[in-house]
Amino acid sequence: MSNISPEILQALQACVGESRVLTDPDSLALYGRDWTRAHAPAPSAVVLPGSIAEVQAVVELARARQLALVPSGGRTGLSGGAMACHGEVVVALDRLNRLEDFNPVDRTVRCGAGVVTAQLQAFAEEQGLFYPVDFASSGSSQIGGNISTNAGGIKVIRHGMTRDWVAGLKLVTGSGELLDLNRGLVKNNAGYDLRQLVIGAEGTLGIVVEATMQLARPPQNLTVMVLGVPDMAAVMQVLETWQGAMDLQAFEFFSELALQKVVAHQGLQRPFETPANFYALLEFEQHTEADLDQAMALFEHCVEQGWVVDGVVSQSVAQAQALWRLREDISETISRWTPYKNDISTTIVRVPDFLAEVEAVVTRAYPDFEIVWFGHIGDGNVHLNVLKPDELPMAEFQQRCGEVSRWVFEIVQRHEGSVSAEHGVGLLKKDYLHYSRSAAEIAIMKQIKRVFDPQGIMNPGKIFDL
Repeated sequence: MSNISPEILQALQACVGESRVLTDPDSLALYGRDWTRAHAPAPSAVVLPGSIAEVQAVVELARARQLALVPSGGRTGLSGGAMACHGEVVVALDRLNRLEDFNPVDRTVRCGAGVVTAQLQAFAEEQGLFYPVDFASSGSSQIGGNISTNAGGIKVIRHGMTRDWVAGLKLVTGSGELLDLNRGLVKNNAGYDLRQLVIGAEGTLGIVVEATMQLARPPQNLTVMVLGVPDMAAVMQVLETWQGAMDLQAFEFFSELALQKVVAHQGLQRPFETPANFYALLEFEQHTEADLDQAMALFEHCVEQGWVVDGVVSQSVAQAQALWRLREDISETISRWTPYKNDISTTIVRVPDFLAEVEAVVTRAYPDFEIVWFGHIGDGNVHLNVLKPDELPMAEFQQRCGEVSRWVFEIVQRHEGSVSAEHGVGLLKKDYLHYSRSAAEIAIMKQIKRVFDPQGIMNPGKIFDL
């Protein structure tokens, strides 16, 4: 039940309208959590502003009454960044969902924070263009949330992260000010680029309410290959071989166990009968038959070297989509086991040694647990998922996983990597921030937070504690 006072409730209703303030248990549970399940949601209310002015009004009220605010997009994050656990007011941006001011010359479009990723992708396609940031949650994730977590996904190896496609954004700070940052400019060297500071800040500096997003030329005739490989070292050999000869749109990997789970629970077919410990998924543009010939020659070379045991290449758009599902459906498939997730990365050149060390620690620590590996290995990012046995209590499971996480993060630190490659820090990783950021960096982050949010009302307790 909501514990909000009648006075505060009325004040929120005055900001956004009576029907746009939700306090029923179902709404609180829905909007109070993201895809993580580690904390119980406990917001006091959910507000759904329909304009930037209404967002500002909510922030002004929060400043006056010292209300903690949690910005909420599609809530597809995996670090607890959108969790409201301590009576916060959730600011859900669903209604800020308009696409406006398409500029075909600059290839930009202005998006409300609540625009769903797939909505932007579809709009771009209608214009003969392409929005390349893509991931399994594109049907529900929102642009504001993507910006706040600097979302990556499956196309990073070719197209980069969300920050590479934000030409400008508007932010309501913790002081209630509306900042219009960069305004769609390609070249702007007039002082600090505060836009880039906001991207990836997880709503701790303010609420992203609008963004001008860059679009691109769409890739043509995308072809997908799935290759079976004996070990992670071989995955990297395959990556090096292909990157030296072709421009890859994507390079993903997943384990045999991941494949088994997806095939069993999603009704998909194995790509080929030959079993392998791991699988690499490659995507490239096939402009001519020569491109396919080159890909097949690289495949044969990898087979000769013992790096690949079998493979398949898509012959149609439908087959390419089916092969992609083998990778993209993993997160949804394994969610029933409440997996303990580690989203970690290092520089690509360090990946083989990095993965070997992590795998050794994990295998030794979890001999009785199922371990699912997958990730964007082409950009140095892997997802380690430990599946909770049905009979094991959640508290014990989290305790055991937390112990091993420290060992994994020590490896991350030695390899100068990141404890969070693309899902942010949120609640789940703030105790481990020091493995990726120095004490001096964290101190500066806290100072920046105080400038943008002097009263500490913006997503408090996320990334670090003040």
